[in-house]
Amino acid sequence: MHPLTFLDLLNSILSEISAKVPLILDAIAVIKENSVIDRISSSRRCWLYHQGLVPYTVAWETQKLLVAERLRQPDLDDVLILLEHPPVYTLGQGASLKFLKFDLEQTNWEVCRVERGGEVTYHCPGQLVGYPILNLRYHQQDLHWYLRQLEEVIIQTLAAWGLKGDRIPGLTGVWLEGCKVAAIGIKVSRWITMHGFALNVCPDLSGFQQIIPCGITNKPVGSLAQFIPEITLTQVRQQVALSFAEVFHLRLELPIP
Repeated sequence: MHPLTFLDLLNSILSEISAKVPLILDAIAVIKENSVIDRISSSRRCWLYHQGLVPYTVAWETQKLLVAERLRQPDLDDVLILLEHPPVYTLGQGASLKFLKFDLEQTNWEVCRVERGGEVTYHCPGQLVGYPILNLRYHQQDLHWYLRQLEEVIIQTLAAWGLKGDRIPGLTGVWLEGCKVAAIGIKVSRWITMHGFALNVCPDLSGFQQIIPCGITNKPVGSLAQFIPEITLTQVRQQVALSFAEVFHLRLELPIP
C-alpha cells in the first residue's frame, strides 16, 4: 500500500467538497428565500388611496388631518395618497411672487400658499400627484435621504418604460432628457411627512407658461406623453405604487370601502 501523496490528499479533499456543494447551494437558497420572506412579512404597512380628481384644498385638509392623527399616535400606519388636481398654482411657505407671471390681485386662477418647501408649481389633470404620510422614525430620520428616495421612486417608475430619469446636483426633482417631469416639495413635522411629488404624465402643460416653475429659469418642463404618446395615467399610477413600495420597503394595502 503506497503512502498518500500530497496530490492524493488534495484530490480527496476536493472530492469531498464537490460532493457537498449541492447541499451548500441548497442551504444558501433557503437562507435567501427566508430573508425575502422575512422582509415581506416584516414590511411596514402603508394604506394606498386612489382618489381620482380632488380639489387641492380638500386634499390639503385631508393631509393635515392624517398628520395630526400621527402626531397624537405615532404608531399609526403610513399612508400614500395618489390623485389628480383641477388646475391650481401652489406656492411654498417661503416662495417668491417674482416667479408668477400674473397679478395675484387680478386673476381667476386658484392660488394656494402652503407649508411645503420650494417655489411655485402648477397642478392639473393628467399630472399624478403623490402625498406620502410617513413616519420617518420607521424609515430614516434624514430629510435629504427622504427627498432622494422620492426621486428614486420616480426614476424607477420611468425605468419601467425604458426611460432614464436624471437628477441634477443641487436641485430637487427628476428630469428626462433635460425636461423636468417631476417636482417634489415636502413638509415634515416631528418626522411625519406631508405634501410630496407631482409627475407630469399627460397633462396640458400650457399652465406652466404662467409661472417660472420651481423658480428654475433655464430648465423646461416636460411630460411622459412627449416621449411615450400612448401612456396613460392609470398605468403610471400603478407603477408609481409598486416603485414606492419597493423603495420604502412598504407593504401596500387598499382600505376596505
